[in-house]
Amino acid sequence: MARFSAQGPTGALVQQLERLVRVAIFESASELIGFMLQEAVDRIDASYQPKPGQHHKGRVRLEAQGMFGRFVLWRAYYYDPAKKQGHYPADAALGLELGYTPALARLICLEAVDQQSFDKAEEHLRETGGIEVSAQQIQRVVQRIGAAAQQWQAREAQPEACDAPILYVSGDGTGVPMRLEELIGRKGKQADGSAKTRQVYLGCVFLQHQRDEKGHPIRDHNSTTYLSSLDTVEEFCLLLRKEARRRGSGTAGKIILLLDGAIGLANQGRINFPGCLQIVDFYHAMEHLKKLWEALRGKNHPDFKQQYGRWTKLLLKDKVVQILAQARQWSAGLSCQEAVEKELHYFETNVERMQYGTFRKAGYFIGSGVIEAGCKTVIGSRSKQSGMFWSEGGAENILALRCIKISRAWESFWKYRANEHAARNDALPLAA
Repeated sequence: MARFSAQGPTGALVQQLERLVRVAIFESASELIGFMLQEAVDRIDASYQPKPGQHHKGRVRLEAQGMFGRFVLWRAYYYDPAKKQGHYPADAALGLELGYTPALARLICLEAVDQQSFDKAEEHLRETGGIEVSAQQIQRVVQRIGAAAQQWQAREAQPEACDAPILYVSGDGTGVPMRLEELIGRKGKQADGSAKTRQVYLGCVFLQHQRDEKGHPIRDHNSTTYLSSLDTVEEFCLLLRKEARRRGSGTAGKIILLLDGAIGLANQGRINFPGCLQIVDFYHAMEHLKKLWEALRGKNHPDFKQQYGRWTKLLLKDKVVQILAQARQWSAGLSCQEAVEKELHYFETNVERMQYGTFRKAGYFIGSGVIEAGCKTVIGSRSKQSGMFWSEGGAENILALRCIKISRAWESFWKYRANEHAARNDALPLAA
């Protein structure tokens, strides 16, 4: 302070002053937090009732870290030789994560899911909060807490009350670059048939109460929740059904599945949402129209734009069968006939789910823009950056946490996490 007062103030000196004052304040705050938590640890250790088989092994030193800095805690350690498992009652009661306080662990995870990389998260913590946590440590915290995030996504929860006339369920998949060991034996789109990515499924649930003055559907504000999975399509759709039930699908007026037309998702939709209306995303259908034309006439045919427009209008008038008839008529006896039939299979298996004129009149969404945008923002912007190659667990953990954050369930998850820690000290489940 004396040095600053003795010199002419400049931007560089002000920056230095504020950082030094922050360090000084943080040191005092860290001492206070350490003192209060040690008192809490002493009370926890004094009242803890060991579970059968646990033996007290004395007190062990922990250099913990909170939002204001590092401090030392001494806490009791118990060991169960039969299970070969140790336990620190105070760590569980306080909710410590690898020596980080719950407030700092929560902030670390927030930065990890919001920033483009763990290195960016390290930098952002340092610059904005004066908090020193390495990228490697951030990754370790995410790996630890991400497993709980996956369990939280798959939880059985009490259904919410839902008075929405329509509840939409949507799902899609996108490729995430993986490490070589995660791709052994997997087929892909490379020239040699190998894969560079793994399929990640993203699902969402959202509500619709209203339509605008033109009859177009309006998605309810902040009604969208997301979940992710690297499991099979069967496991993914089970998760999606749980999320729909939690969101109140049992009391919603109508359930509509917005899917991409893939056979696997369509079949699982029928199994997990029996009797519900399925709609093939209109933009996926348009993409397949392009592929159909390319099979029929080639990519650069001068009539593409005109015919594409005609077929689009036919789709919007419930006339997908007419498209099938035209394409077959034009390809009959030509060398392209087999390729055209291959592309027509997509439309033929989805005729009932492509009645877009009827769906629009009823005021339904026909495009899965929500899930398409989610694949880019939830998955792509965090896990498909240049130079990234993920392990299966690493991708699952970061994406599960990211889905929770974007679904506005961050607070609920961290309450769940605190209760999960506290339960480790509870001897009642073992007795039961």
